[in-house]
Amino acid sequence: MTLLADSAVDVASAAPHPAQHTGAHPASNPLADARSQLAEAVGLLGYADGLHRMLATPRRELTVAVPLRLDGGETTLFTGYRVQHNFSRGPAKGGLRYAPNVDLDEVRALAMWMTWKCALLDVPYGGAKGGIAIDPRAHSVAELERVTRRYTSEILPIIGPERDIPAPDIGTDEQTMAWIMDTYSVNSGYTVPGIVTGKPIALGGSQGRASATSRGVTHVALAALAHVGLRPDRATAAVQGFGKVGADAARFLADAGVAVEAVSDMYGAVHRAGGLDLAALTDHVRATGTVVGFPGADSIDGAALLELDVDLLVPAAVEGVIHEGNAGAVRARVVVEGANGPTTAAGDRILAERGVLVVPDILANAGGVIVSYFEWVQANQAYWWRADEVEARLEERMLSAWGHVLGYAEARGLSLRTAATALAVERVAEAHRLRGLYP
Repeated sequence: MTLLADSAVDVASAAPHPAQHTGAHPASNPLADARSQLAEAVGLLGYADGLHRMLATPRRELTVAVPLRLDGGETTLFTGYRVQHNFSRGPAKGGLRYAPNVDLDEVRALAMWMTWKCALLDVPYGGAKGGIAIDPRAHSVAELERVTRRYTSEILPIIGPERDIPAPDIGTDEQTMAWIMDTYSVNSGYTVPGIVTGKPIALGGSQGRASATSRGVTHVALAALAHVGLRPDRATAAVQGFGKVGADAARFLADAGVAVEAVSDMYGAVHRAGGLDLAALTDHVRATGTVVGFPGADSIDGAALLELDVDLLVPAAVEGVIHEGNAGAVRARVVVEGANGPTTAAGDRILAERGVLVVPDILANAGGVIVSYFEWVQANQAYWWRADEVEARLEERMLSAWGHVLGYAEARGLSLRTAATALAVERVAEAHRLRGLYP
C-alpha cells in the first residue's frame, strides 16, 4: 500500500526488483562503482593512500533490527541501516530508502555519492544515507508509521539537525518525514523542524522541495542539449521512471519544448513518436497505477526504452540500468542521470568511447539536496521563502555547478563524471586538511 493518494505516480521509485523491467544489470555493484570513481579522482589529484582510505571509508555505520507489529497482531522483523560517510564539510545529509533489496553496501555507495554531491554543489553537508529492507507497497499506512517510528528510535543517537538530517528517497515521502520529525521531537521534548527535510509544507517544509530534483535535472539537461547544439524545440527525449523524479522531469522538459516520446515504470513503457500527452498520461497513471495501457501510445518493453533513437535519455529509476550489456545500443546523444548510479563503470566506459555526453548523477540530480539545504536554512531561521525565490536560487546553483564542471572537464580533457568527482573530492579533502587530524 502506498503512503499518499498521488504516490501511484511513484511506482518506479518503489520498484522491488530493479533488475526486472528496467534494464538493470543483475550483477551491478554500486559500491564498487563508487569506489572506482573515487580511485580515479584520487589518482588524478595525486593524493596519498592514507587520504584515499579516509575518503573511501564511512565515518560511521549503524545496522539496526526493526521489529514491526503487523495489523493482524503478529510480529515481523526488518533490518535498517544508516551510514554517515563524511563530516568534513558539515553535518551528514541523505535520504531514507524503503525497498526490499536495500543492503549495507548499497547504502554505503549512496552515502559516498551524497558526500560528493553536496561538495560539488557547495552545500555545507557531508553525505549520509539510510534504508530499511522492506517493500512499502506490502504494508498499510499504519504499519509504515510504526516501522518508521521504530527505525527512528533506533537511530536516534546519531541523527539531529546538527548531526545528520534524513530526507525522502525511494519508497518514502513527506509523510515519512513527518513521522520522523514527530518521533525525534517527542524524544527531545520540543519541536525540531530541522531534523528532516522534505517535510509537508504545514510542518515547515519548503516550497519547491517536492519537484526540486526534477527541476535540477531539467536545468542541466537543457544546458547539456545546448552544449551539443540542440534546441529544446528540436530535441526528443525518453525518461526511464515515472516516479518522484521522472514524472516531473518529463513534464518540465515538455514545458521547455522537448518532445518526450517515451516513459517507463516498473511494469513497462509507452512510446509515441512526436511526443506523449503527459497530462493525460499522468491522469492515466493516477487511475491505474502504471503507464502501461496508456491510450494513444505504443507499449514497449521497459528495457527497450534505453535504446530508443532520441536525443536525450534520462534514467530516473534505479541503479545499474546502463551497463556493458546495453551501453553499446544506447542511441541518445546526451544521458542525464536522474537516478543515483544508473550507469555502471563498464557502461560508462562504453558510452565515453562512443562519444555520448553523460551528465553524472552527483550533478544532474542534486536539485533535491540543494532545496533540502534551503529548507534546513529556513527551519533554522523560522523564516520561509516564496516558491519563486526557491526556484530561482535552485536554477542559479545548478547552472553554476554545470559551468564549473564543464570548464574543469574541458580544461583537463576529462569526462563530466571524472571532472565532477574530482572537483567534489578536492573540496572534501581540502576541508579535511584544514581541520587537521584529531588528536
